Amino acid sequence: MFKHLLVPIDGSDVTKKALKKVLDLAKKDKASITLVYVSDPMPPMVYSDSSLGYGFSQQDHKKACDAFAKNLFKSALVVLGTGVAVRTMHTFSPSLAGGVLAAAKKAKADAIVMASHKRTGIKGMLLGSQTNEVIVHSSLPVIVLG
Repeated sequence: MFKHLLVPIDGSDVTKKALKKVLDLAKKDKASITLVYVSDPMPPMVYSDSSLGYGFSQQDHKKACDAFAKNLFKSALVVLGTGVAVRTMHTFSPSLAGGVLAAAKKAKADAIVMASHKRTGIKGMLLGSQTNEVIVHSSLPVIVLG
C-alpha cells in the first residue's frame, strides 16, 4: 500500500515500541523507511548536563543536536535491523509538526507514521498534541500507532 514511510523519532519508550510495528508494516508493504529527528534551531540557555549557567553558540548547539540525533538513529537502526531500507534525516525547525511535514516533503514519503503519547484532557491541552497537528496539516496519510 505505502512504499515510503516517514517515521519521526524522539528516543522515548513510546517511539521505541512503535518502531517494531513500523518494521512489520514496512515489511508487509515492502516499503522503505526514513527516520527523522527534529531539533529546535534555537539553543537553550543551559543544557541539562551543564552545571554552569551560560549560553551556547548556534554552532555548539548544532553539534550537540547532531550528536544526539546520531545516537537516536543508531538505537533505532538496531531495533529495525536489516530487513528494510532505512534512511535517516536530521532537521531543524521551531515547530516539531512543521519539521515533520517539511521532512516528509523533502524525503518524498507517501505516508507518515507517528507514535502517540496519548495525551488527553489537561495534559493534552497544556502540552498539545504534535501528532494531532501533523494530522491536521498533512496532505499525506498519517498512521498513528498507540
